[in-house]
Amino acid sequence: MLAINWKQNKLHFRGVFSHSRMRLTMAYSLLMFGLFIIIIFLAHQTMEWAVTSEQARELSETIHSVSESESAMIRNGVFNGNEDLGKRERMFFYTFDRSGRLQNYSRAPERIEEEVMEVIQSGEVPVNDIGVFVQRDDGEKPSVLMMTSCDVRLVSGEKIGMVYLGKDVSALYKGIKKATQFYGGISFLALLTAITLGHVVSGRVVDNMQKAYYKQRQFAADASHELRTPLSVIMASADVLANDPSIESPFLKQVIDDLKDEVKKMSNLVGSLLQIARSDNHAETMNIKEFDLLEDMEQLVRKMQPLAEKKAIEVVLNGTGPVLFKGDEQKVQQLMLILVDNAIKYTQDGGRVELSYDGRKGNSVYFSVKDNGIGISKEDVGKLFERFFRVDKARSRSMGGNGLGLAIAKTIVEAHNGRIEVESELGQGTTFKVMLKNM
Repeated sequence: MLAINWKQNKLHFRGVFSHSRMRLTMAYSLLMFGLFIIIIFLAHQTMEWAVTSEQARELSETIHSVSESESAMIRNGVFNGNEDLGKRERMFFYTFDRSGRLQNYSRAPERIEEEVMEVIQSGEVPVNDIGVFVQRDDGEKPSVLMMTSCDVRLVSGEKIGMVYLGKDVSALYKGIKKATQFYGGISFLALLTAITLGHVVSGRVVDNMQKAYYKQRQFAADASHELRTPLSVIMASADVLANDPSIESPFLKQVIDDLKDEVKKMSNLVGSLLQIARSDNHAETMNIKEFDLLEDMEQLVRKMQPLAEKKAIEVVLNGTGPVLFKGDEQKVQQLMLILVDNAIKYTQDGGRVELSYDGRKGNSVYFSVKDNGIGISKEDVGKLFERFFRVDKARSRSMGGNGLGLAIAKTIVEAHNGRIEVESELGQGTTFKVMLKNM
């Protein structure tokens, strides 16, 4: 039976660590994916900026020389189509007089000439600046044009026309697109490599964590178990000494009483550690049976009355029964005891603690423990169920607390497939709400 439990525990923990490994790999993969996307985007933008700025500089330098040449032609009334510009520079230009008549040109490629004229007629071409225009032909392949315009003026400064200069940079943009796709492919392969390496490295890290986890859990269980016997021997010896009539010294009797108190505290701590260790290793046995939950609540309130009366605290039970529930009665009693005991400890003299049955919904029962005590800050609420955590450490020590009660309460709730929630406000009190499912 122990061998079966050990195998089940190992399988459970392997599943937990395997899930953690996958989460680490996914987080690393998403990080690397985002990094590669940023790199590709920046590379694309850099290439596009480099090409655009270089072509813009070339157009800006050329437009002024074309404007001067066109001014001379208009003055002389002689116009010669400058096809050489298109052959040498892969550019085109169109010159119009003041009335909008075409005077001279170096034609654009036939496949884009109609688009060029549409852009010119639309008036969108900037003057002494560069505009980029993306057009689509019948094949849905975009044509990318860079165009600028400049006034044609006489030496006196009189405007006599307008020249439009442009260049088809579609091939350059296609090159940028292909380069980006190439970088994307390389990045994809690099991403796969990074994910594989990340998965291997995270596996090694998780394996080491898993081994340390097993050792830590086993140490807690073994240490707690081994400490019980010597503590029992010490307690028995202290009882013998306390009943020894030969010891008459008040001082020695006080020392023996103090020893017994400390051994009791140690025994409680060891018992709590052992219970948590068994719960962590899923070795805690559950004695499932049907019982009356409200009857246990009434019994608990009676037991807690003497402790509450020392502080003049009123302990109230809200609920009517019977309330039949199927679970581990002893553990549910321990759960309610922890919550009520904490409520009494952290409630000022003359306060009030309410243990309430809040009803049933489907296969689940609900109950709560409410006090009007010192309350808990929002920063500490999320840490309440951590082991050895205490809101007021000095006060907890004076009350005999060890910071394991709520951690044990949570393990009991989880063993019953339930949940526990906390609502608290400093100076106003605290409410623990518990839901347990029938086993």
